[in-house]
Amino acid sequence: MLKKHFLYGLFLFLLPTVLHAAIRLPSLIGNNMVLQQNDSVTIWGWANPSEKITVYTGWDNKTATVTTSRDAKWALKVHTPVAGGPYEIRLKGANEIVLKNILIGEVWLCSGQSNMEYSYYNGIRQIAAELPVCSNNNIRFFNIPKTTAVCPQDNCPGTWEVCDSNSLKPFSAVGYFFGVKLQQSLGVPVGLINASWGGTPAEVWAPEHLVKDQPQLSEAAAKLVPAAWWPHQPGYAYNAMIAPLLSFNIKGVIWYQGEANVKTAATYAPLFTGMIQSWRDAWHKQLPFYYVQIAPFTYEKENESALLREAQTRSSTLSGTGMVVVYDVTDNVKDIHPQDKRTVGNRLANWALGENYGKTGFTWKSPSFKEISIRKNKVTLRFSNVPTSLRINGKVPMALYVAGADKVFYEASAKVEKNALIVWSNKVEKPVSVRYGFSNTAIGNIFSSEGLPVGPFRTDNWPVAQ
Repeated sequence: MLKKHFLYGLFLFLLPTVLHAAIRLPSLIGNNMVLQQNDSVTIWGWANPSEKITVYTGWDNKTATVTTSRDAKWALKVHTPVAGGPYEIRLKGANEIVLKNILIGEVWLCSGQSNMEYSYYNGIRQIAAELPVCSNNNIRFFNIPKTTAVCPQDNCPGTWEVCDSNSLKPFSAVGYFFGVKLQQSLGVPVGLINASWGGTPAEVWAPEHLVKDQPQLSEAAAKLVPAAWWPHQPGYAYNAMIAPLLSFNIKGVIWYQGEANVKTAATYAPLFTGMIQSWRDAWHKQLPFYYVQIAPFTYEKENESALLREAQTRSSTLSGTGMVVVYDVTDNVKDIHPQDKRTVGNRLANWALGENYGKTGFTWKSPSFKEISIRKNKVTLRFSNVPTSLRINGKVPMALYVAGADKVFYEASAKVEKNALIVWSNKVEKPVSVRYGFSNTAIGNIFSSEGLPVGPFRTDNWPVAQ
């Protein structure tokens, strides 16, 4: 009897050690995951210090070993082939884990606030229409729940799921349409990681030090108004929803955010470009970063979103970035969430297809203002990214204004001359400045012949009433 009690006590004493010795994996490394093709990817986790971990990769029938550090962490690099699968990965230490149904393909992160987050559950009708036909084994989702942390985390909740009518419902509509376009165009598996949170300002997605170390950004962050539905402290979403992803190799990022920063538009460009660069630094690669310019909406103060769009336009000068213009998909300027997420996702996908995958035969860059010249009462505007010509959809231009030195703007007339726009107003004898789409609710009608809207702009730097 004493021997039995002794053995039982010894078992209870050793049980925590046995459990601790088991290989543990982050949630991102799991069944159904997609790994970036033709690359070096990291497999990592935790185990007992000094424990030898063996990893077998099914696509090349190779094994690799690593020894767990004193901090109970281990990580190793494995090389992935061209897109394909499904494959298995087996991990062996004190225990054995077999990961199944793994695909090799393209992996993208989808992030931002509510226009990225919005899904079937938010009433997006286009997703409801997709449910009967959406099942696709070559599209996989990883949805990160809303989470915050005061310091960077090394794991997050979530599981990889195959795209079907159930897994699609909570997933980003923009992200889904982006992924479908990529998958159909490339013919390879696509993995999509959704880390988005409605209402969040960009500050919460940036590392805390980026904001705290720059007085102008710190002062702007202090002006953010706390709300009951989302964090406002710098770094809080980054720590819990981005930091855990940093060891997972991704191809690039799509982003839809900015509405929460309209009141701090003056500092948005350095904040946003700083955030992009900080993510690139953390991933140790020049991630492609494609984002959506915010849509027209009846914001509280005059012109505040026009200034935010202007900051987003300036941000596009950062290398490896691209901006999608979407005022033409707006169906109600009193709804901050346009219903048309398919067009948005497709335009983001076209940036990736054109810039990163070498696809041709289409245009992905919206025309952007380049230069102005003035002769007598006529203004000539020239634009970049106009392969053939501009066009005005309708009899007269909309949201186009011209002003003289008195800074009083009048509705303008215009005509197209290939990639140039000739602008005038009978009320302005000596024009000085032109503005297009420069207001909270402006919806323009000037496009490239390929169908992409001309980005909002102004040719002056006058103070703007708010």
